[in-house]
Amino acid sequence: MYNFIKNLINPKKPAPVVIAFSSIPAWVADREKNARKSLEEAANAPMQNIRNSAAQLQHIVNSISGSEHDPALHPKLRAVAKNSLPLYIKAMNAALVKPLSDDIEEFYTYAVECLKSSLKSNSGPGRYLQAVFPEELKAVKMAIDGMGREMNILTAALATYQKQKADIDAVSVLYQSVMDMQEDMKRSIEKEQRITSRINEITSRICAIESEEAEIVADTKGNLAVNECRAELALRENNRNEVTRNYSARSMTASHVFKKAEKIASKQHQTGDVSILKHAIDILSHHELPDPLTLSTALAAACPVAQRMIAAGEIPLKNREEREAFSDTNIFCTTMSELCSQLAVCDKACTDAETTLLTHAIVVRSSSLEREKMQLNSMLKKEQQLQSEIVQWTAKTNEKIPAVTEELIEKIGGIIGGCVQFQDDTNAPV
Repeated sequence: MYNFIKNLINPKKPAPVVIAFSSIPAWVADREKNARKSLEEAANAPMQNIRNSAAQLQHIVNSISGSEHDPALHPKLRAVAKNSLPLYIKAMNAALVKPLSDDIEEFYTYAVECLKSSLKSNSGPGRYLQAVFPEELKAVKMAIDGMGREMNILTAALATYQKQKADIDAVSVLYQSVMDMQEDMKRSIEKEQRITSRINEITSRICAIESEEAEIVADTKGNLAVNECRAELALRENNRNEVTRNYSARSMTASHVFKKAEKIASKQHQTGDVSILKHAIDILSHHELPDPLTLSTALAAACPVAQRMIAAGEIPLKNREEREAFSDTNIFCTTMSELCSQLAVCDKACTDAETTLLTHAIVVRSSSLEREKMQLNSMLKKEQQLQSEIVQWTAKTNEKIPAVTEELIEKIGGIIGGCVQFQDDTNAPV
């Protein structure tokens, strides 16, 4: 007695229904098959009755289409019947002409159209015929009412099936969603492993480069040779810079005076002088170092023109540099030619020293390692960013799977009317 009362107060929960996760597609197919079978069984009788009602309606319509009116009928009613009957017959035939399909859903659609059209015909032209064909129209009403009752039964059966189908389809969608997420998780894990492998390879290579760079730094003898090359290059660059400053200063001084002379020659329409001066200015101001002979020839031609204008007082010399340059143009031309030659020698000496430095084994190797390390660090940054994105995506997806799985369990439980538990198998979500 105690146990009986205890069970009433605290009834035992029924044991959950255990379903193998991998069997869900088969379970869904079986449920769909059973739901369809139930629909077919529930729809069989209403569909047959509706067909019978439609046939009865067609028989009545055919019978009254050729019947004679009651001679005792009032003339006005006979006139109304004469006008309404063709319309009624036409409307009813149009409602009944379409054959009812064997497919349940198509049958339902056609039957609804037939019922609506029949009701409309009876409430329209048919209402004027009730006094003329009272028995026939009464039989039509009974057939339509019978069809309506059967349609209600069929509607309920279809609604039940559609609800079951929607629930079953939802299970199928949820199951596929879990499977897709699991497959995506698998691919993302494999991709993460490949990225991790690449990161390890890159990191290992960077460590090897840094180790080799440390060995190069520790090579005292080699670095001493490199520093000597750098010192030699610096010395030669300083020499070149000094010669360049001297050459540039004298070039700017001469160009300034030649430009004044060119303007004066242009005003005086001395085209030959203008051409000579312009040629010298172009050589002195060009970014490339001229040939010493070409420079000397151009200056030898331009200086007398400028000196003539200076002597005539047309060009005043405003500073020491200008006076020094044009006090003895022969010395100036010789000096400029010598500076040009020296500068060419300095350029070659710097190029040779730079080549010696850049082709030194330590410098070549260090530069190669530095470029490779820079490229590897760029690659490493991209791989690490990609790895971070995949890890975040995997974590979010991993959080979604239990929620979707729980929704799937609840949906299946709602269909079978009990608790559900997934059996452990290779496809079961974890």
